[in-house]
Amino acid sequence: MRFNKSTVGTCVALVLTLGLAVGSLDVSAFAQSAQTAESVSVAVGPQYDTTHVYVAPQDFDRFVASLIATFGGTTTKQGVFTVTPTPSSTMSQLVMTPLGTVSVFGFKTPIPYPFGLERTGYLVTDVDQAIRAAKATGADVLVAAFNDPIGQDAIIQWPGGVNTQLYWHTTAPSYAPLQTIPENRVYVSQDRVDAFVSSFLAFSHGSLVSDEPRAPGVEIGRPTETYRRVRIESKFGKLTAMVTDGHLPYPYGREITGYEVTNLTDTLAKAKASGGDVLVPPFKTDERESAVVRFPGGYIAEIHSVIKK
Repeated sequence: MRFNKSTVGTCVALVLTLGLAVGSLDVSAFAQSAQTAESVSVAVGPQYDTTHVYVAPQDFDRFVASLIATFGGTTTKQGVFTVTPTPSSTMSQLVMTPLGTVSVFGFKTPIPYPFGLERTGYLVTDVDQAIRAAKATGADVLVAAFNDPIGQDAIIQWPGGVNTQLYWHTTAPSYAPLQTIPENRVYVSQDRVDAFVSSFLAFSHGSLVSDEPRAPGVEIGRPTETYRRVRIESKFGKLTAMVTDGHLPYPYGREITGYEVTNLTDTLAKAKASGGDVLVPPFKTDERESAVVRFPGGYIAEIHSVIKK
């Protein structure tokens, strides 16, 4: 069965209206319907999905060096570019670690809105097609497509207020596959989580890995409580949505990405030796051992190792 644009719009409106009444099964059903409407996935691969990190120019080199010392990897040549549709100037460098790719920006001018609020950048096969697909699932376009020095960019916002950059390169990049896939960590409200999940599943052509209504609250700094946690996997990589009331102790909600490592103790030692601070000491749940680290320049990340059963 094929859906026309009018039908898809009606489905999206219905799901957004229902809100929390949409359960996990309904979310999956909606995603399957929307995927039928969108015949082609625009994802390229998780090694091309970048965490966006904004640091002060004076912290730029220290941050990059610390990230490489902690996770390993290589960098592209550092340069100064205009990466916004309005006049600006930023230092820019790509850090390619085996655990995830990071785009580092050190603006020499004030940062034009809404840049700096996006969490990640997703490489897509076609920016215009990706924008149409995102809008069809209920996303908003905050920054319309524009040309940058090596391709095109746009910024969209998913239901629930999660901002994402979409980008395309004139010359297709070629990066090695990752050793482990990082997780994009987003915090959404109870009122908007189902709309967010429906929209992102449909756009990403992903799958709902788990929807845990009573995940251990220690994962968000509230060890005596539980919370809802939704995990999604797609060709864009992993995404974990933490559903909260916003009563979060620091630094939870500030961490953008979760990195999976083989040995958490060794990785934390490397982070501390290269200038990082362990904000949350290691703790264990049934699934993983985790910690939260702040790198030089202020970037905060969750780092974990999987507990084998």
